Amino acid sequence: MTETLQTPAGATGTAGYRWRWAALFVILAGEIMDMLDSLITNIAAPTIRAELGGSAATIQWLAAGYTLAMAVGVITGGRLGDLYGRKQMFIVGAAGFTAGSLLCGVAVSPGMLIGARLMQGLFGALMLPQGIGMIKQMFSEKEMGAAFGAFGPVMGLSSVGGPVLAGWLIDADLWGTGWRMIFLINLPLGLAAVLAGLRFLPSGRSPHASRLDLTGAALASVGAGLMIYPLVQGRELDWPAWTFAMIAASLLVWALFAWYETRKQRAGADPLIIPSLFRKRGFTGGLVVGVVFFTAMAGTGLVLSLFFQLGLGFSPLKAGLAQIPWSAGVVLGFGAAQAVQRFGRAVIQAGALIMAAGMAGMFVTLQLAGTGVTPWQLIPALLVTGLGMGLLMAPFFDIALAGVEPAEAGSAGGTLTAVQQLGSSLGAAVLGTIFFGLLGGHVATAADDGSAALRGRLAAVSVPAAQQERIVTGLRECGRDRATAKDAEAIPASCARMQDDVKAAIAAAPSAAPAIQKAVAADAAHSAKAGFTGAMEITLWIVAGMLGLTFLAVFLLPKHARPQDAPGGGAQPATA
Repeated sequence: MTETLQTPAGATGTAGYRWRWAALFVILAGEIMDMLDSLITNIAAPTIRAELGGSAATIQWLAAGYTLAMAVGVITGGRLGDLYGRKQMFIVGAAGFTAGSLLCGVAVSPGMLIGARLMQGLFGALMLPQGIGMIKQMFSEKEMGAAFGAFGPVMGLSSVGGPVLAGWLIDADLWGTGWRMIFLINLPLGLAAVLAGLRFLPSGRSPHASRLDLTGAALASVGAGLMIYPLVQGRELDWPAWTFAMIAASLLVWALFAWYETRKQRAGADPLIIPSLFRKRGFTGGLVVGVVFFTAMAGTGLVLSLFFQLGLGFSPLKAGLAQIPWSAGVVLGFGAAQAVQRFGRAVIQAGALIMAAGMAGMFVTLQLAGTGVTPWQLIPALLVTGLGMGLLMAPFFDIALAGVEPAEAGSAGGTLTAVQQLGSSLGAAVLGTIFFGLLGGHVATAADDGSAALRGRLAAVSVPAAQQERIVTGLRECGRDRATAKDAEAIPASCARMQDDVKAAIAAAPSAAPAIQKAVAADAAHSAKAGFTGAMEITLWIVAGMLGLTFLAVFLLPKHARPQDAPGGGAQPATA
């Protein structure tokens, strides 16, 4: 029979729980599932879209849907654990997450897959917040540091191995499953977490559990959804008036949420988020830093994976391997942050500047190497980017929570975690939309730049000037329309016309057919690569600007974390 361990809220275990180390591994298994599923779709998205169809927005929703569901559910998930037992909610969450993974793996349409991703996010929001509470419940103060210290290596290895594992599984095509295996691999891990959780996790619930604020949770969900949906879909729909109306409505809903939470607290009830937190400059500054930084970080990860695969033609495995330096840099940054933690918020600012330098380094590399850039050439810039990211993230949560009263710590930690997830969702929505919005124009510009050379090659095989002009113009229009196509499988009308022009040129000079086809194909491939590179370069500067805003917003944070908080490291609240 599973042991029960009751520990007062806010205290730590003293006697120790017999199965605490086994229970820690169960909690870490949940963390691994979440970490992998937040990373793998960036690698798999182009392959998924090629098989299931859908628009560019499908790629964005695969990432944004998961983190949006996580953001709106994570605070309520923690409260449910306090009310009904952390063990019970962890097991329900793990089981639901596993079922969601199965639905992802058997999805037959983009809509079904996105719905299953939302399901994963919601059940993940139920599973993940229970871990920190159970660790504080099970471990003595002496062992607490070692228990929380296990999160760093696990998160680091997951961030390094996740993209590589996703790429390998897709390329390996085990039993003909292709991209589906990146979700199906969760089934044995999730089942093991459920069974081991039933055996090893401690029972018990918080003696000071607060009631659920379902109205507050509903308002937060509606507000977030009204913001994310038009940001993802607006570009493909040519930004109709209702998309801006939805964004405006989102702001009104958030204002209503703030009013409702204040009213609920004054009435002596339990609000979803304690309104007094927003009167603390340090905590409000932490929210600003969190939104801007996590938007930049998550958006960059998505755009970089798209650039590698759709732009440079890397296989999923090669794209995953190409991101190892970034992940390795994050691990190094977390380690370095421990050595310089006495400098407080200056470490966060240094991380933002170093990460911005990495973005500038990627821009310079692309400028010098052009469309033939290799993963080896990007290693220095990606390593610097990851180093800055690790330095920034490691102390962020502890410093942002330094000015929070002990009674507010639970609400504050949950809110920061929700903001982390909301920022990730915004990153996929905003930077994904910017990248795809830039793409068509840059492909057309690249085609214009190469038009003189293409005319010369066509003239060399005696293609008449009039036909040269039609092919050159058609190639430009086709490249632009393909880059902005809503349906990846449909052939744009401009591409069909260009193919007819090429066939007409070949019919006039049959002996030159191979040369004509080679010239057109080479120019089309170069225009596409150059267009993706140009869009990527501008996106990098936008991210660098966001990191500059992050640097400035850090001045709102307290200078240092609370002395008693420092040993816990930055990973604790991030997983709460």
